[in-house]
Amino acid sequence: MSGIAKGPAPKVTDLKLKRKSRILEVTFEDGSSYSLSCEMLRVHSPSAEVHGHGNPKLVTHKKNVNITSITPVGHYAVKIVFDDGHDTGLFTWPVLFDLATNQTQLWEEYLARLRAEKGSREPLIDMAVKYHG
Repeated sequence: MSGIAKGPAPKVTDLKLKRKSRILEVTFEDGSSYSLSCEMLRVHSPSAEVHGHGNPKLVTHKKNVNITSITPVGHYAVKIVFDDGHDTGLFTWPVLFDLATNQTQLWEEYLARLRAEKGSREPLIDMAVKYHG
């Protein structure tokens, strides 16, 4: 992740998933509140699958990804399960705070990497369209 905040990250006090708009609202104990898209969370998942071994994988085709469940892990993180089956990232409070406070820069870097690697945000299959073979 990019810029680390000085001192410990504040604890998360509230999470609200807005499924229709695919937004997770995160509120921290310092009173700050941020809206993170499900796509942002998915492409920046802190999982080994995404981060690899020092060579982060470019995650593509996640524009319409959504969250199916959020499970607390102790008092320091949540496990987020996405509707594409991804479920291995533990989103600790510092990870969520970093994503929230640096999301503009992280998103611009993601879009630049997509362009450079000729990737796409668009889903491979539009799940809303029904096939009538």
